[in-house]
Amino acid sequence: WENYTGAKINWIDLAQADYNARLQQSIATGTVDCHAAKRAGAPGGRPHDHRGGPVPTTRPSTPTISHLVLNVRDIEASQRFYTEMLGFEQCGTLDVPPASGIDMRFFRGQGTDHHHDLALIQIPNPEAAPPPADWRMFLPTAGIAHVALAYPSREAWLAQLAHLQANGVEFLVRGNHGMTHSVYVADPDGHGIEVLYDLPAEVWEGDVNAALSHFEPLPTAGPEALVDRTDNVVFGAR
Repeated sequence: WENYTGAKINWIDLAQADYNARLQQSIATGTVDCHAAKRAGAPGGRPHDHRGGPVPTTRPSTPTISHLVLNVRDIEASQRFYTEMLGFEQCGTLDVPPASGIDMRFFRGQGTDHHHDLALIQIPNPEAAPPPADWRMFLPTAGIAHVALAYPSREAWLAQLAHLQANGVEFLVRGNHGMTHSVYVADPDGHGIEVLYDLPAEVWEGDVNAALSHFEPLPTAGPEALVDRTDNVVFGAR
């Protein structure tokens, strides 16, 4: 993702080499992760939980992601970005005594059938915080790589891209995945935001992994960045 030569990028290949190296080191030192061992077929890997103890016999329920909370340096600038640039609406403010010094605001995206999708919290002493780092898809540090925001249709997404471009929001990456068409921008704190629309299931459901691994880089500026083809690759088609 650092250099765009027009070549297709296989995310799985990029991640697999590092994963295999860490797995082999774990096996060699006797600290085999149970899930890694199971996937790799390593013999004798006894299941352990994240604390190092035996895995319980219960199984988790299946969740969905309810909402995202971000700590921000300048809550006014962040609110303008998420409302005026990305289309969220404020739906609440945390009701606490002013003396608490806490400023937390809640926002919704599409519809009113969900309490909130996003919350922003003003950090204390923002002047002491390090400046936002330049966003990249693959970072060497732990944390959020990016947050993906889906728009309801191709037409709504194209209108959103035009709105961002008209307001001077830089497109850091623009391209077609196998399951979405996307543009990546950064918020005022440097959090990566993927602005996307989902392709129909028949495009990707035949081979989900191939669709997830597919990426076609596209121009990030000018009228070319607003062009969207519909001749999508159909994965798993014969």
